[in-house]
Amino acid sequence: MRLRFWIGLSAVLLLAAGSVLAAIYVYDQDQSDFHQMQGEEAARAAHQTESLAALSVGQLSSAAAFFQAEGNLGRHDFNVVGRSLLGEGVLSGTADLARVPASRRARFERAHQMEIVDRVPGGGLRRAGKRAVYFPLTYVIAENGPVRAIGIDLGAEPERESFLRRARNTGNPVATPVIPLIIGGRGINIYRAVFRDGAPIATRAERRRALIGYAAGSFRVKDLASAAVGSLAGASDVQLRVGHKRVAGVPGQLDDAAIAPIHIADTTWLLVVRDPNRPEIVLPALLAVVGIALAALLGALIFVWSRNERMQELEREAGQDSLTGLKNRRRFEEDLRALMARSRRELTTGALLMIDLDNFKDVNDTHGHPAGDRLIEEIAGVLRRRTRESDVLARLGGDEFAVVIPRSGLAEARVIAEAIAAAIREHQPEHAGVEPVTASVGVAIFGHDPRIGSATIVAEADTAMYAAKDAGRDCVRVFDPRALSEDARETI
Repeated sequence: MRLRFWIGLSAVLLLAAGSVLAAIYVYDQDQSDFHQMQGEEAARAAHQTESLAALSVGQLSSAAAFFQAEGNLGRHDFNVVGRSLLGEGVLSGTADLARVPASRRARFERAHQMEIVDRVPGGGLRRAGKRAVYFPLTYVIAENGPVRAIGIDLGAEPERESFLRRARNTGNPVATPVIPLIIGGRGINIYRAVFRDGAPIATRAERRRALIGYAAGSFRVKDLASAAVGSLAGASDVQLRVGHKRVAGVPGQLDDAAIAPIHIADTTWLLVVRDPNRPEIVLPALLAVVGIALAALLGALIFVWSRNERMQELEREAGQDSLTGLKNRRRFEEDLRALMARSRRELTTGALLMIDLDNFKDVNDTHGHPAGDRLIEEIAGVLRRRTRESDVLARLGGDEFAVVIPRSGLAEARVIAEAIAAAIREHQPEHAGVEPVTASVGVAIFGHDPRIGSATIVAEADTAMYAAKDAGRDCVRVFDPRALSEDARETI
């Protein structure tokens, strides 16, 4: 019973632990699927935004090649090219920057009917000072209309001048950080150097000598953010970052978000996407609760079953002989009373056999109590084989046994008693040196007189058994109430 109890308890603990692990697994899978989906969504939005920006940068490079091939452009020519650049992608404005040596400044100003000026702190303008080279904004066009910014020398502005040099030195498109734009708002400028047509530009020095100006493009941050948000399938929290600095999108730190890069020219932005529709913990928690509840119910059932089984075991032990496993005297007396009551109801008779081993004390004295106990167990086995399932077989103590035979007459009881005595006589003890033993059997019949109780029947069977011993042992005697002496009832 104890082994079954611990096996059941282990099953309960495994069920509870299994349900918790299953809940954790389901939750982890939901989280993994969510993060994968969120990452794929962010990567797709970043790729589409990057593609739009790359299209604009590519068009800007094409425009630079056109400027290189055509030489000086008029305002009308630039407007035609500039408006085509704003037709697709996320480019918000484009401009032409001329390279003007100081020696040609006055002639350039007269030819373009403008004055090269520098921007001063506070947003004002002043006539440009003495410099070796000027990079005035010659023509500019924006998606929301013309911008009056002609003549501003971008080479004099520290936040732009270094990127102009880099674009000249590398010959590739270069992006500024987020800065105030000439066309209004905040965003980035892309500069693409324009070299003199046919001039060698293999080295940095050659590119510096061949530079004739720049094609510039402007990307507003809000337009880039709108392109990214428009590429997302559902409502999400979105940020655009440059490094760890947020430049657009919802404020604050987006925890547990997906991050995808957006490459624009030589700069990498970060698109941060957090889907608010995160997987809930309700289903995994419900799975864990149901599993634990089932485990608790199973544990309660196992406890009740174990308790009942233990009670039954205690009840069996209370009515069972510990050595042979036969019923003990207490259980024997209960069963005898029950069978006698049934005999009275059914108007039938039964028999009680009292069996006592002959000279059993010699076995204990000669071979020791372990040998005697072993022989008692063997005799119990002999009696089991010689009785029916409906019979009551008990060990009353020591070497004394009893058999209650329901629905039995005198003749049948005598035959059974003789068979039992013969079986005991023929049994060969397993312990070496122990001689076979015999038994004296007394028989008493009950049921013919309803006034006789169980104690009287036991006394009558005992009287018959002692009569068998007095007759020389190894025999059967039946109690006869008609043959009495002064001291006891005689048996025949």
